[in-house]
Amino acid sequence: MADPPGCCQPCATCPLCLYSCHWVTPKKRKGLETSKCDCSWFLFLFCIFLFTLVWLYIAIIILNDFHNFNEFIFKQTKLWLDWSLVLLIATATLITYSSVLVVLALCLQLCGQPLKLHWLHKTLLILTALVVAAAFTGLGIKWAEEWRSARISLQATGPFLHIGIVGGMTLLAWPLASFIYRTRNKGLKVFLLLVYCAVMIALYLAPLGITSPCIMEENELPPKPALVGHRGAPMLAPENTLMSLHKAVDCHVQVFETDVMVSADGVPFLMHDEELTRTTNVQAVFPERAALNSTAFNWTDLQQLDAGSWFLERRPFPTVQSLSDGDRYQVTKQRIPSLEQALEASKQSNISIMFDLRPENHSDYQSFVNATLKVILQSGIPLQQVLWLPDGFREEVKQRAPGVQQVYGRKRLQNEKEPLLHVNLPYQDMSSEEIRQYRQDNISVNLYVVNQPWLFSVLWCAGVSSVTTNACQVLKEMKHPIWLLPSSTYLMIWIVVDCASLLVILWAFLLLKKCSQRRRAAESETDVLLTKINSLMQE
Repeated sequence: MADPPGCCQPCATCPLCLYSCHWVTPKKRKGLETSKCDCSWFLFLFCIFLFTLVWLYIAIIILNDFHNFNEFIFKQTKLWLDWSLVLLIATATLITYSSVLVVLALCLQLCGQPLKLHWLHKTLLILTALVVAAAFTGLGIKWAEEWRSARISLQATGPFLHIGIVGGMTLLAWPLASFIYRTRNKGLKVFLLLVYCAVMIALYLAPLGITSPCIMEENELPPKPALVGHRGAPMLAPENTLMSLHKAVDCHVQVFETDVMVSADGVPFLMHDEELTRTTNVQAVFPERAALNSTAFNWTDLQQLDAGSWFLERRPFPTVQSLSDGDRYQVTKQRIPSLEQALEASKQSNISIMFDLRPENHSDYQSFVNATLKVILQSGIPLQQVLWLPDGFREEVKQRAPGVQQVYGRKRLQNEKEPLLHVNLPYQDMSSEEIRQYRQDNISVNLYVVNQPWLFSVLWCAGVSSVTTNACQVLKEMKHPIWLLPSSTYLMIWIVVDCASLLVILWAFLLLKKCSQRRRAAESETDVLLTKINSLMQE
């Protein structure tokens, strides 16, 4: 097969050699043709490329919640590692490999070269498909709520994904037109054209199904959601420590969110995990008791533990590397704070405190509630600054401390006896429509855990009251959602993109049709000339 005009020998040979994994000279290339099997492998390659591209998108979305995954792995293996780096490196490798092969295949098609995929590439593509399929399966089994996160993300990325996909499919018109004008199979031509036209029509009309709370007028934008520090400011200081609380105050959070447990001698203290191994040096101080529940230790024992050095050793967040020398020194001095100390710090900083009381299934849970209430009432903190999350013995809490704000971890019921004023839910559990309805009904909605600016922007546009975050230092700097488009502007962008795409596609088909006609005319003249030469030689 001859190279078409404008396709130099190196341009044609190099992609073919990389795609086929061996050097193919022009003489050898003349006898090579793209078979049906080769076409099938190219289709498989293109599907794998799309498959890995979707996984890349999912991987970026789940970074918002990946710290939870790291904590889960630590509980199972007692090994701390930032698995998000592993995920991103592996995903980037797979998408780069499949992208390079797709680009090579398209270049070969434009140059009129055969698509002879080497067996090594075929093997690697099958392995890529298995790895990505395993990743999707694992996500669906162990982390199914992330599918809801992906749906929410489309509200932030939908308009831009539409533009990107239309652009990609528009560029695909060039190799498609080249293939259609080269092949002699009319049935295949008609099939490819019908499929391509159907896909493009669907894409052109896709904005009819794209919805986002950020498609609104500027004057309709709700107030910026308040920030709730998740265990303080865990990206800047060890979680559930007084340093973390003060760092959260520096980030202008309005609420310090924490977790409370009660020691064996009845002292409420701040701790999230049921074991002390992740956030203290209990294995060094009390090695024989390290696996015990946090509530099995008395307050004197707990005060002997270092609750800060792990933060520098394990680096749970990349921000740890940027800490100043003064902050690093302060980290090493952190101890497990009591609830009394946290209440005093909250009162002095004039912020609210919201907490869960753990573990809920403990046989002595009522005594935990009593001990916690006693500390709250004796602390002198204004009760309206205390937000109570635990469901156990809630009615007793209302009677003994009526000024405490009751926060519910559920949606309101149809036959609610008394109206809910505050709800605290995972961000995946509430739609934009529900958030707007709750806002109209004067119900404060706090959603957790929101770390990424894109997610914060969507919830801001939806009208959420507040968000619990690990990244208060990032979200406090946001003065505006990442994007906000009036519906009229989005309509104009939609029309311009679709029209530009249609014009480029028509231009590609017309231009390649002319090139095809010229090539056929040249081939015809060559055939006539060769026929005359053969006739003269025979005479």
